[in-house]
Amino acid sequence: HVPVAVSALLSAPVQLPVVSVVRDAESQLLPDVGAIVTCKVCSINSRFAKVHILYIGSTPLKSAFRGTIRREDIRATEKDKVEVYKSFRPGDIVLAKVISLGDMQSNYLLSTAENELGVVVAHSEAGAQMVPISWCEMQCPRTHAKELRKVARVQPEFLQT
Repeated sequence: HVPVAVSALLSAPVQLPVVSVVRDAESQLLPDVGAIVTCKVCSINSRFAKVHILYIGSTPLKSAFRGTIRREDIRATEKDKVEVYKSFRPGDIVLAKVISLGDMQSNYLLSTAENELGVVVAHSEAGAQMVPISWCEMQCPRTHAKELRKVARVQPEFLQT
């Protein structure tokens, strides 16, 4: 006969260790296809603009992701006539949409081919923040010089006060 205490131990369910996954509330967001992102233009050439993605929607990223806006993804119309240097300059802040997750270097492909997308902040050669005067031009408030850009028609929800 087995003592009662031993019998109770043998018939009791085995307590397995509990493994849990705790996610950091501050975990890094990843840009997804269709997301609107805010990025800074790093460099341009005749085929594309290289950017650093700084925000997904209104959420700031802990570390920037690299992105590319190809010449053919800058505008919705007359894509063959687009010139990158007439659309963006290094230092510009641009609203863009993620169209592809890109390649091994996590280089996201972005588009500004909508009226709401494009340059939202640009500085003139004089260092002043320029004012948009049309969908394709911004003007320096100091020198009144005009510079070509693919200007975003900023929606009220994206304006930060």
